[in-house]
Amino acid sequence: MNNFGGKSIILRLELYTEQINFGQVITVINENGGDVIAIDVIQMGEDSTIRDITVTVSDQKHIEQIVIAIKNLVGVRLIHVSDRTFLLHLGGKIETKLKVPIQNREDLSRVYTPDVARVCMAIHEKQENAYNLTIKRNTVAVVSDGSAVLGLGNIGPYSAMPVMEGKSMLFKQFADVDSFPICLNTQNVEEIIATIKHISPAFGGINLEDISSPRCFEIEERLRNELDIPVFHDDQHGTAVVLFAGLINALKIVGKSISDVKVVVCGIGAAGIACTKILLAAGVKEIIGVDREGALVEGGKFENPMWEWYAKHTNRNLSLGSLHDVIEGADVFIGLSRGGVLKREDVQKMALQPIVFCMANPTPEILPEEIEDIAAVIATGRSDYPNQINNVLCFPGIFRGALDCRATTINEEMKLAAAQAIASVIPDKALNKLYIIPSVFNQDVVKLIRDSVIKAAIQTGVARRIPKEYGKA
Repeated sequence: MNNFGGKSIILRLELYTEQINFGQVITVINENGGDVIAIDVIQMGEDSTIRDITVTVSDQKHIEQIVIAIKNLVGVRLIHVSDRTFLLHLGGKIETKLKVPIQNREDLSRVYTPDVARVCMAIHEKQENAYNLTIKRNTVAVVSDGSAVLGLGNIGPYSAMPVMEGKSMLFKQFADVDSFPICLNTQNVEEIIATIKHISPAFGGINLEDISSPRCFEIEERLRNELDIPVFHDDQHGTAVVLFAGLINALKIVGKSISDVKVVVCGIGAAGIACTKILLAAGVKEIIGVDREGALVEGGKFENPMWEWYAKHTNRNLSLGSLHDVIEGADVFIGLSRGGVLKREDVQKMALQPIVFCMANPTPEILPEEIEDIAAVIATGRSDYPNQINNVLCFPGIFRGALDCRATTINEEMKLAAAQAIASVIPDKALNKLYIIPSVFNQDVVKLIRDSVIKAAIQTGVARRIPKEYGKA
């Protein structure tokens, strides 16, 4: 988690000039692993100066050493330490802006009282008009209770807010979808469901985020059944869509059919179950799920109610044992568990040209460099290795499509279509073991997903509006 890679921090210091000179401070910073790259004078006084010193550091240890050393200097007061990431978050990362300015009393009357009453009544007479006359047509709620923030766990709603703000930024940046982060100060299932239902009139879709398993299953299922707008738990389905996109291309490289491969899924939480569901829908016939207790087999006793469903729909040969037992002969390993659980010997026991998706963060189930000579294709959840399975490839385009056709839900067919779209971004002739997934900055991704999702929504009867390019406005 502390991979700074030469990032910079800013030290704001007050120096009492009679007790210390500035050169002494620079020397201490350099001696403790820092490299001073900028100095800004903030305030000059008769007896003291306040300066911002920008320092490049290689890791968290150097920051701690520098702070301790400065605090031990006589004549220096450390006011605060910040870095570019914290500075970027000051005051939050998003804001609201007006689409039309209010410049005079006539404008005021149109946007508010009295003329707004006409618009209100138009919606009252025909509720569907809310899509045309309010932000509903292009706005998604990003909702979390902070119970399962990636890599951090149950840190609560206040601490989860920066992640949800970031999600809203991605919606706007990549797909021009407006969204608002909403962190709920409850982890009670019924209260979460009720709250989201109460706020739903303002939104065209609900993106659930970082809600712990197994609660997330009930929350999503209930909301999908009780609301008439798309509800999408990105931790489950976003991961599944991008995973499947990567697998489509990986199978092309090794020349195997999706209906013939044996897949082992390690880590049967929210993402593991969603990945399994999309693979079953895509035609995979042999999937074995493994968690801490070993392979999930029908008839077993499980503390997680979703595991009963899982065992019933997978592991048709009733394979027993640990990951190290059931991985023998597998064509594909999908890791959604924890670092270090997969060993080189396990990969050696897999079928020829094994595909290994080790997606645990921040430490993969096995480091790619340990198996790059025996695995045909490797993918991770990290940005510092090739083939990152990143949800950002998925959710902006899926919601763009769902909003544009006013879909009532996001069904399995729409998810499969999104995965196929992502995979299609890379031409077959460009595919190789280090390039099975497009960049999140590839401008074709959102458009292709959007078009594919709309077509799937129309074909499955969940689209309430047919965009004009499909024949009917």
